Amino acid sequence: MPDDERPRERLDRLGPQALKTEELLAILLRTGTTRDDVLVIAQRLLRDHGGVRGLGAADLPTLASTHGVGHAKATTIAAAFELGRRLRLDGGDDRPQVTTPEHIAALLHDEMQPLQQEEMRLVILDTKNRVLATPTLYRGTISSAPGRLAEVYRDAIRRNAAHMAMAHNHPSGDPTPSRDDIRFTRDAIAAGELLGIDLIDHVVFGHGRGRWVSMRRQKLGFDAR
Repeated sequence: MPDDERPRERLDRLGPQALKTEELLAILLRTGTTRDDVLVIAQRLLRDHGGVRGLGAADLPTLASTHGVGHAKATTIAAAFELGRRLRLDGGDDRPQVTTPEHIAALLHDEMQPLQQEEMRLVILDTKNRVLATPTLYRGTISSAPGRLAEVYRDAIRRNAAHMAMAHNHPSGDPTPSRDDIRFTRDAIAAGELLGIDLIDHVVFGHGRGRWVSMRRQKLGFDAR
C-alpha cells in the first residue's frame, strides 16, 4: 500500500479516532510476516476472538499462537488492554460504583464469560463502593485456591479498601456455584470479617449474556446474611 495509507502514517495525519480497529491493532503489532501483511494479521486476530472484547479477554498463550503474532507481540497487546482497563478505573468520582450483583456483572461479564480457563477477579472498593481495582487472583480451579486465601485480601489491604467482591467464571458454561465455590466463599467471608473488609458478593459467570449467579442473592456461602 502507499506509504501515506499505512496505519502509522494515517494516525499521524488524521489522529487515532479516524483509524479502524484493525489499523490501531496493526500499529501495536508493528510488522507482518513474509506471508501476511500486518493488517491481515490484525484482522485475523479480531475475527478469531470475536472483536475487541474477546481479544482483550484472551490470555498470552492464545494470542501468541496466532500466526504472525508470537510472544513479544502478544505481550504488547496484553499491556495495551491492561492500560485501557486501568484508565477506565482511574477516574476519581467517575469510577464505577458497585452496590448490586448487576453492577458486578456489568463491570466484568464481557471480559469473563468468553474465557476458556477458570479465572477469579477481585473487585476492590472504597468506602463509597467505588471501584479501586479489579485484579486477577488466580487462573486454574477454585479447588486449588485454599492456599491462595491469604492472597485474597492482599491488594484490598494495600489500597485501604472497605469492601470487596469476588467473581469467577465456569468454562463449562454453567454458572451454578459448586461446593468448592461455596466453601471458598465462606472462608473468604470469615477472613474479611477478621480484617474489617466486607465481602459483598461472589458472582459466578457462565457462557452467554445474562448467565451469571449472585451467591449472596442465592444465600450460598452468605448463609447468615
